[in-house]
Amino acid sequence: MNLTKPCILIVDDDKNTRDGLNRALQRTYAVLLAESGERALDLLNETPVDIMLCDIRMPGMDGMTLLPRALAQHPGLICILLTAYGSVETAVEAMKRGAHDFLIKPVNLDHLDLLLKRALRARDVESENVELHAQLDDKFGLENIVGQAPVMRQLFETIQQAAPTQATVLIQGESGTGKELVAHAIHRLSTRAKGPFIAVHCAALSSGLLESELFGHEKGAFTGAAARRRGRFELADGGTLFLDEISEIDAAVQVKLLRVLDERRFERVGGNETQEVDIRLVAATNRDLKARVAEGKFREDLFFRLDVVNVLLPPLRDRLDDIPLLCDRFLREFSAKNGKAIDGITPDTVALLTAYRWPGNVRELRNTMEKMVVLARGPKLTPQDVPASIREAAGGQNRQGPLAVGGGMGAPPQSLADVERRMIASALHKHGENRTLAAKELGISRRTLHRKLRLYDSEAAAAPES
Repeated sequence: MNLTKPCILIVDDDKNTRDGLNRALQRTYAVLLAESGERALDLLNETPVDIMLCDIRMPGMDGMTLLPRALAQHPGLICILLTAYGSVETAVEAMKRGAHDFLIKPVNLDHLDLLLKRALRARDVESENVELHAQLDDKFGLENIVGQAPVMRQLFETIQQAAPTQATVLIQGESGTGKELVAHAIHRLSTRAKGPFIAVHCAALSSGLLESELFGHEKGAFTGAAARRRGRFELADGGTLFLDEISEIDAAVQVKLLRVLDERRFERVGGNETQEVDIRLVAATNRDLKARVAEGKFREDLFFRLDVVNVLLPPLRDRLDDIPLLCDRFLREFSAKNGKAIDGITPDTVALLTAYRWPGNVRELRNTMEKMVVLARGPKLTPQDVPASIREAAGGQNRQGPLAVGGGMGAPPQSLADVERRMIASALHKHGENRTLAAKELGISRRTLHRKLRLYDSEAAAAPES
């Protein structure tokens, strides 16, 4: 039997019906035959089946009894019932019990062929949608915005409060802090989650092109406009429109955007017909929009219209305690993606990464971790796996003036040794001072942990009293 074809199980106590359907279907499908409900359950447990064609009237276990039992064991099974005693009541009851459809004997083979193809296509589309939503949740869910720093906990609370509403959201933060990831999370947690998420990167488009991209254009509106085109506002109808780098749009587009936000109406470029849309707007910028307003480069009324809910993403240098969490997330992601058996990162490596200022923020850290995983020489990431430019920059920063670690820009400066000390103390506290478990989490031997603790004790004893 060719199991690369969709598999159909024909269940009928009448041999002529089984053989006739087998001849009609065997070129396109892998066919299994069962003369009873009991035999059908056995075959379902032995072989993956896509569709079950089942007679309703059979001695012993009839089709209406078989149907719920088969679906209970194989929820994805497509069940189509056959009967020579068709009635609306029977059909309705079959649907209530989970049947996909209902056919009257003698079976019209053309109708059956069409029904089977539609059923398989509908199942595949549903499966693709489930997989797509799972991928989107995995990529854009709130749980993937990693952080335990107080500023991040406040961020999560704001997102969870704002997402279910219809309020416009303005996300502000440096490049690489994850503004689009937050926009996706807001969409996924909103009542519009099943609608489209449409993103426009405003700085990448000239003024004229941006206007056409946002609002669409009519045929002949300008040179090259060979056909009518729907804009991003229309494409986002019923969902979320994300305008990234909104600070870069010029005055003319700002005026038109303000009207859309106020009225949810606009005209395509070159057109007179008013379009109405139902969208939720999320905007983002890496600039200080208030400063842009003060400079006369951004409309104040548009700023107030955008700034209903303000989400401020902190730079990575202001939440350095999250670096170990981010490193662990990226390590697992890229190890799985690249088939690398890397089971950890040493404390001195984390300390080195924590001492770097990360001007590119989380995006830069993510790219660095991918490079480290791909080029790793052993089962754990070590300082030798850190790119030389980052090692040198981190070392230079500590010689010239140690970085503030773990408390933001105003925290007392700490060196690499300070970071290592704090990580060891945290691991010991987490495991109730159990040194074996702490050493395992830190990726070092128990002997190394003892040595470092003795060193810290001797340094503390030698320190002058204040």
